[in-house]
Amino acid sequence: MKGNEQKISFVEKIGYSLGDLAANLIFQTLMTFLAFFYTDVYKIPPNIASTIIFVGGMTGAFFNPIMGIIADRTHTRWGKFRPWILWTSIPFGVMAMLAFRAPEYNLNGKIAYALITYILLVIIYSANNLPYASLSGVMTGSMKERNSISSYRFTAVMIAQFIVQSLLLPLVYILGDGNKTVGFEKAIMMFAIIGVVFFIITFLTTRERIHPKREQKTPIKEDLKDLFRNKPWFAMLLATIFIFITLSLKGGMYVYYFDNYLNAPSLQSFLNDVGFNSLITHLNKFLVSIGMHGFKWPDDPATSGFSIFNAIGIIMMIVGIGISKPMADTYGKRNVFGYSIVLSALTLVAFYFYSPSAIYLVFITQCIHGFFYGISTPLLWAMIADVADYSEWKNNRRATAIIFSAMIFGLKAGLSIGGALVAGILGFYGYNELLQEQSQQTVSGIQLAISLYPALTFLLAAASLFLYEIGKHKELQIQEDLEKRRS
Repeated sequence: MKGNEQKISFVEKIGYSLGDLAANLIFQTLMTFLAFFYTDVYKIPPNIASTIIFVGGMTGAFFNPIMGIIADRTHTRWGKFRPWILWTSIPFGVMAMLAFRAPEYNLNGKIAYALITYILLVIIYSANNLPYASLSGVMTGSMKERNSISSYRFTAVMIAQFIVQSLLLPLVYILGDGNKTVGFEKAIMMFAIIGVVFFIITFLTTRERIHPKREQKTPIKEDLKDLFRNKPWFAMLLATIFIFITLSLKGGMYVYYFDNYLNAPSLQSFLNDVGFNSLITHLNKFLVSIGMHGFKWPDDPATSGFSIFNAIGIIMMIVGIGISKPMADTYGKRNVFGYSIVLSALTLVAFYFYSPSAIYLVFITQCIHGFFYGISTPLLWAMIADVADYSEWKNNRRATAIIFSAMIFGLKAGLSIGGALVAGILGFYGYNELLQEQSQQTVSGIQLAISLYPALTFLLAAASLFLYEIGKHKELQIQEDLEKRRS
């Protein structure tokens, strides 16, 4: 492949990134609100909700290797991976809407409905997102271009994360006029429609440029043997599991942290001091003055504080993403990724020491945490693409999808374990969704679950990198050697 053919246009990078924006409108909702939806909206007891999230998620996770084998053996005029993004777009949207409905069944009926719809959703998610992730490994052979693609992609992820974590809960209250069940149904329907359109754009604007050699045979046994001899793959599998346990645990617990730990009057004072309440008031006056109806923003400080907290974290993550590529180009992906994860973990520890009224410290720490974690965000998937190159370089055979399938397995396993931990920790510490005020034991458990517990799993993710032997010099060596072979 010639060097100029490895350059990816701005339009293709944007088109590719829209696919992750679409998927993350649903994925971020699962990570942040699934436990909340099951316990506080659908009224499933926390311990049962924990089991549903774990069993359903792990069922979907074990589908990933199967999907990897299927995708690597797909042959169409559009390539191996792009067709799956198109074929799964509408089923993904439909299952997302069904998973966030709350039909009036008895408890056994609710459990069965929640489990079935969640399993089907994560299976469709695998059939869509595994080929999508694998596509980044075959769009170009240039590792610098992959860093760039990852930066575009994860800027789109941050946009989806901003929409979900900052605006979804207020949107649920607004669209449902206070009825959370109706609000979730309407909001997810909107996300699903947008997602289908964006998946189709991704399919239309991208190209697959890296192809296995025509004579390459692809016996499943050999693919698996190559996989288990690949030490960097094992390192990234562990890192992915621990990272998504962390994201799912702290992300899913924040809504309870704001509702049950932080002091409401102190939050209200903070919202007044930073001008948020005044902003909402003036915005409504402006809308009315131009002949439009104002909107009813939720008036409880926990919802507004939760939204701003997530918003500033995401904004700082985008800043971190902005410096990720030049830092990775200079120091190598592995080093930059590892240090950013460790620093992110240390900022989480700080939350443990804050009192319920230390609102300013909570928000400042969130800014610092978002910045450090943002640096690592685009590097995870770029490193996994490098692992696929490492496998081809070492074994002279390319099996992109099965390598990415293992990572999506790690993502799903982490999401399942982390989501189950949210509901499980709540149940263990005695959370009762029917109480207006939780016990001190429950509040202490919530505090631990957004500080020390996720800090530990982040540090375990960083420790996994000791097995990852693709440093900066090896990155360049692999790229040069593969360019010679492919030419």
